[in-house]
Amino acid sequence: MAADVPDRVTTSRATARPGDTSPFALGLLLRQAHWRAASVMTEALRPLGIELRHFAVLIVLMDRGPTVQRDLAAATGSDKAGVMRVVDDLERKGLAVRRTVPGDRRVRVVEITPQGVELFDAAHVAAEPQAARLAAGLEPDEAERLKELLTRVAYPTADDAL
Repeated sequence: MAADVPDRVTTSRATARPGDTSPFALGLLLRQAHWRAASVMTEALRPLGIELRHFAVLIVLMDRGPTVQRDLAAATGSDKAGVMRVVDDLERKGLAVRRTVPGDRRVRVVEITPQGVELFDAAHVAAEPQAARLAAGLEPDEAERLKELLTRVAYPTADDAL
């Protein structure tokens, strides 16, 4: 089955290079920026013994409080099995605990421990120099503007949502 291809051919093709004018340029730049940011933040977390996937769950737990595993999966963009592995890791490290939900023993709520809160705070301290390094090529007002723009892309209003 052939894909539906528009009749007109564009001269702008995605290259992933700076200055790319293709319709994919924004997505490709966001992907490249994500890879760089993930690499830099991974460096900050490594000495603490956790990975970004662990920290993503800790962020949700700090923000929402005790959270059922299926909601952790949705909030972190993970699947059920992936979030279970992360929670297993966090439990082994003493950073989170699972508890049964009264009235439904099949459902587990995950809660951050005091040790998890300490590590969460330590991660922020460790990330400060790395975050500064990430934004080193930007003026202070540009870094704030970039965060503002990325927030609008990541969290569109109802009118702008896909």
